[in-house]
Amino acid sequence: MRELMTLPRENISSQEHIADGVDRLKDLMVNVYAIGGRRGAWVLVDAGMPFSATLIRRWAERRFGAGTRPAAIVLTHGHFDHVGALRQLLQIWDVPVYAHPLEAPYLTGRSPYPPADPGVGGGAFSLLSPLFSRGPIEISRWLRPLPADGTVPGLDNWRWIHTPGHTAGHISLFRDDDRVLIAGDAFATTKQESLFAVATQRPELHGPPAFLTTDWEAAELSVQRLAGLIPNVIAAGHGTPMTGFGVAQALDEFAENFVDWARPVQGRYVRHPAVTDERGVVSLPPATSYPAMPAFLAGMAIAGTFWYLASRRRTS
Repeated sequence: MRELMTLPRENISSQEHIADGVDRLKDLMVNVYAIGGRRGAWVLVDAGMPFSATLIRRWAERRFGAGTRPAAIVLTHGHFDHVGALRQLLQIWDVPVYAHPLEAPYLTGRSPYPPADPGVGGGAFSLLSPLFSRGPIEISRWLRPLPADGTVPGLDNWRWIHTPGHTAGHISLFRDDDRVLIAGDAFATTKQESLFAVATQRPELHGPPAFLTTDWEAAELSVQRLAGLIPNVIAAGHGTPMTGFGVAQALDEFAENFVDWARPVQGRYVRHPAVTDERGVVSLPPATSYPAMPAFLAGMAIAGTFWYLASRRRTS
């Protein structure tokens, strides 16, 4: 699988503040975003890893003041690393959560996500992916559907865009004024399948995390749609945000070559997608084999890496 060349270092933003009113928190292997809205209100985009509620709340208070809470939480999708702290945060903040209706089964306790696909290869996280939580979680009390007109509650000048593929109800956010794109897991700016890439965060464009992507044709169309926005800033769910000269051109080139550069050559969902609807999983293609020993070794390596990253997080 060919990889896209890394963008020049001057086009990479590794700071918390990535655009006007947009801040990032890196939570182990995933990004959480806060977007300032009207009259001092703000919106949280995604809710990070399990056990990160205190980290997210303290980060928000540094940005918006003691006792702050968002006007709403918007989910790009409901995978475990994007909703890990959600229930704990809702117990503190008690705010509405907005998601695409096709994500509702996984957020209301109705259905787990389709099984992960370790057959895509590409690194330790792929091997270990069958052990990741598929949910569902239960947040029916707070859950609301995103407005059908594409507006984002609590945010002026932003719109949400349906970008299925990684999940059926995956969405991305875009601000037309300065062309800032929050892509979620429609694509990544690190190779999320690779333990080494996740640890080093070398910035480069990659497809959505392959081991949890269940419709590759839809994923390709979604990347092409986002490239058509000609973004100046791209901030994905995984990896370092990118900004500056060459970003739009790089994303356009990536979209044109998605099949060669991002789509796996093998795997459970590569030729036949999972079928899902508003009830959850409807049907699945046949499973691929799961190599137990390599997965065990991958798990040991990942556990060590998480321990190291968590230690850094506690001392930061």
